[in-house]
Amino acid sequence: MDNLITFSIAVFTGFFAITNPISNMTVFLSLTQGADENVKKGINKRANIIAFVIVTVFVLLGKYIFELFNISIPAFKITGGILIFYIGFEMLQSKRSNMKHINNVNVDENIAVSPLAIPILAGPGTIVTAMNFVSNVSTLKMLLVIAIFGTMSLLTYFTFRLSSLIVKVFGNNVISVIGKIMGLIIAIIGTGMIIEGIKISFDLMS
Repeated sequence: MDNLITFSIAVFTGFFAITNPISNMTVFLSLTQGADENVKKGINKRANIIAFVIVTVFVLLGKYIFELFNISIPAFKITGGILIFYIGFEMLQSKRSNMKHINNVNVDENIAVSPLAIPILAGPGTIVTAMNFVSNVSTLKMLLVIAIFGTMSLLTYFTFRLSSLIVKVFGNNVISVIGKIMGLIIAIIGTGMIIEGIKISFDLMS
């Protein structure tokens, strides 16, 4: 039971850092600027549902994707760790990752699919994080990862719903600081994945 609790905390922390709903709500506001509340609600709901489906598919089929492309777990962890570390490093440098960079997007309900669902909510970093958590784990833990990301999607949905109010209350400076903290956590997760991949490669796992 303690192992499941520790695992759940690690998964939630990883997803929270990489999806970063507090920081991404400013992106949501900018993309939906000028839209009425019903349109915003529809875009928000659709984006989070699509992101959840995408991550769930990769969690369930990740093993077969590995086998299809002959991807080893150590190689995945090292490459994924480098990718996640890079995203976190960019956030620490006050830059938005190129994978999430958006400019001059018109208010259109199709933005729920791209760029909101892909790549903001279910981008490469999120998919890599999800697949890392389910590599060589039991079915119970796989279902736990899906449930936790579902919870994360709900949290993101409500954060986006309250985005205007949150920005007014806390201000952009506080949100920027939170973004940097999330960047640090993401960089640490990436480093951990690289170390774990190296340990598996050289059979150093204790």
